Order: sequence, then structure tokens, then C-alpha cells
Amino acid sequence: MKKGALVISLDFELVWGIFDHIEIADKKTYFNNTLNTIPKMLAVFDKNGINVTWATVGMLFNENWDEWHANIPLQTPTYDKTILNPYEYGKQHQKSGYDTFFFAPNLIKDIQSVKGQELATHTYSHYYCLEKGQTIEQFEADVQQAVKLATKLNTKLKSLVFPRNQFNKTYLEVCHRNQIETVRSNPNNWYWDTTKPDTLFSKLARTGDAYLPIGNKSYAWESVTKETVVCQPASRFLRPQHKLELLNKMRLIRIKNEIQQAAKNGEIYHLWWHPHNFGIDSENAIKALSEIIETFVHCRDKYGMQSLTMKQVSDGFGD
Repeated sequence: MKKGALVISLDFELVWGIFDHIEIADKKTYFNNTLNTIPKMLAVFDKNGINVTWATVGMLFNENWDEWHANIPLQTPTYDKTILNPYEYGKQHQKSGYDTFFFAPNLIKDIQSVKGQELATHTYSHYYCLEKGQTIEQFEADVQQAVKLATKLNTKLKSLVFPRNQFNKTYLEVCHRNQIETVRSNPNNWYWDTTKPDTLFSKLARTGDAYLPIGNKSYAWESVTKETVVCQPASRFLRPQHKLELLNKMRLIRIKNEIQQAAKNGEIYHLWWHPHNFGIDSENAIKALSEIIETFVHCRDKYGMQSLTMKQVSDGFGD
């Protein structure tokens, strides 16, 4: 029987991931907390030998607005919902004074410097693959731009996470053509099906699932399937800190139990979150992460559980 594995993938976006529903001036403390917390997150991973996939929005690779303008692809997404257009947003906010929320090349280099960290892509522009108006050609231009910028840091992108979990099976061939070997797919639950309208009921189901013992979230190695590229289902979203401590405890108990179950059964447990989620109550967010990693270390010592990146799972690295 294969040993269990903890896979962690992070959707590293900063403002590019949420600009359509925030006022950036209201999020100054939030993003500053995020920037200060990422090195602490890396320290936890480094100390405990945790391998992590950082699915990074390609725009974060730019040094400044001049470079950002120079790297706009020839084809950009023509979303019906114009509020989603990152290029228009960037042009409108390039003099906002918040450049560190838009570009993070030094942080990306810090990530690269820590052993076991995989630099992956979250597309170049936080591209929405299921939105009306955009095309597969625009998506390919976007992915090619992400690959190009990563090459400047001597990195070949092999893993991709679809922004907002908009998993589009028809776009997998584009990933394959551009040397992407594996993608994160969605949990196998009806309330994570992004091809269907997001209802109040599905939102409530996802929220309840974070705190209540509903179903098994780890999965057998055989569930990692090859459809043009290797598709790895997510297991659990690590929700941000809540004001109610009881909910924080319930959330952690849920995750710890799931990690232990995966370890005992020789299964994969794929945990993900956005680094900016740690912008809320950052100190306790790091403490919660440390508790999760302590549970993994226990399972590594007792059951031989492994810490793997998405690429390592795709390569069949697990024992």
C-alpha cells in the first residue's frame, strides 16, 4: 500500500485575485499583513520539511508598472463582465501608491530559495476559464506569458491551478501544449461544481463542510487521473481565521482528523488556501498552520506520511 501524502497548494495572488470586489484603500492593513506573514509561512515549511506548490499569478513577477505594460499579451480576455478585466484595473490603479500589492518579484525569489517549494502558475492574469466572453486562444496567450516570465527566473512551470477553481476540461490541451503537466481539479462534491450556478445552498454547504464532519476528504492515489494532463482533486480549503474561536477550533479539528485518516489509509490529502487569507488575524493564522503541520509531522513519524508538491504527485514520486 502506498503511504499517505499531504499536498499543499497555495493560490498566490495578492490584489490580482480579489480586485473586482474590494476597495484597495480599505485593504492596506490586510495586504501588508499578508506580505509580512508569507516569510513566516515559509519559515514553518522550511523548519518542518514541508513541500508546497505556490500557484503564482504571473503579473506578480513584474518589477513595476513599466514592465507590466510591456508584458501585456497580444490577446487579453474579453470577459462579458468588464469588472473582471485586470488590465483595465491595473491601468486605473498604477498611480495608487500600492505597488507592493501588485508586484512581488522579491517574495517569489524568497519562495524559490526555500527547499521543497514548487513555483507553479495561477495563470498570468488570474484568468477566469469559465467566464462568458473569453476564448481558448486568449487563455493560451495568457499561459504563454506566465511561462515566459517564469523562465526569466530559471523556472519551468509544470503545475497550474485554475483561478477561482474555474476548472475547464476543454482547456487542458492548452496546458499540455505549454508543458504544464498537472492541474488542481475541484473536490468531488456537488457544492464545488463550478460549471453550475453558485447558489446560496451550495455556499452554505461549503461553509458547513469546513466545520462539520461531512464525508471523507482524502482520496486514493488512483483518483489522480490523466486527462491530457494529470488532474489532482483538492480536498480542503483552509478557511481564514474567524472571529468566533469555537469555529476556529472546529475547523482545525476537522483538518487534523482528515490528515490522520489520510495517513492511516495511505491516501492523499490536498489542502489549499490563499496566502492573503492570512491577512486576517495573522498571528493566530500562523499558530493554526503550525498546529496543522505538527499533526502532519506526527503522521510522518508514525505512519510514514509524505509531504509532496503537485509535481511530485504527478511524477508518481510517492512511496
